[in-house]
Amino acid sequence: MTITVDDVLRRQSSTRTAPLILDHASFGSHLLLRDRPVPWTDPVACQSYFGQAQSLFRPDATLVDVGAAYARHLELRPDLASAMAARRRTGFALKTLLADSGVATEVAQLVRVLSQTSREPLVLQIPSPVRWLALAQLAAGDRDLSGIQPDHAEGASMYVADWLRGFEELPVAVLLLDARRDDVPGLAGLPADELTAYTPLTNLTGHYRWGLAVRTDGTLDIHGAPDGGVLLAESFWDDGAVPPASLMLGEIPTHLEPEQVLARLELLA
Repeated sequence: MTITVDDVLRRQSSTRTAPLILDHASFGSHLLLRDRPVPWTDPVACQSYFGQAQSLFRPDATLVDVGAAYARHLELRPDLASAMAARRRTGFALKTLLADSGVATEVAQLVRVLSQTSREPLVLQIPSPVRWLALAQLAAGDRDLSGIQPDHAEGASMYVADWLRGFEELPVAVLLLDARRDDVPGLAGLPADELTAYTPLTNLTGHYRWGLAVRTDGTLDIHGAPDGGVLLAESFWDDGAVPPASLMLGEIPTHLEPEQVLARLELLA
């Protein structure tokens, strides 16, 4: 039986009509960390941030952005970026990145600490395989993404699935694939993310009984749930119009005042 995101969150949490997954990292770093970034490389400091943010915003899940954690580690590991750039073959940079045991161990420890201290179900957000191919290539200094084609998707998903086995013993409730394009220059021309090309990931999440979802710039697609979920539009934070949904994902814009954010979140209660 397919385990859906909605099944997982309703089984574990939520007093709302529809469970809310909230990406608060950008707004939280502005409000709670005085414009410093979320300390993804320091599990104790990161746990402190999440404790404050989750208590303030009260979402129904703890979203951990593993892609952001890897990006921060890469900033601190120029040797790894150089190793990723050793060959120009499509997929080499991502394979090299995910094979680095040092970063993988530190990121798994971060997720472990957050899972042990969070009262809400854990949502693991990672770049979709196609997006991660591109981000790794950019981090390796190669800005020509035209070589990434649809037939690279399954191979990339194999790399990601192998790497995800390092999280097998952690209480991940949902794997959220970040398939956005508009937030990073150069990603707009990438092939679309299709779960049919990600069989290694659908098999792995089914085996581990994790929910699986895909986040794009305007949609939230839930594997195994035809009705899907709803990505809260930026306009929600202005007009407060609550869309009908079985599951919601929202990201708080950084320019809002805290009072406005809390008032809008109250509408979802």
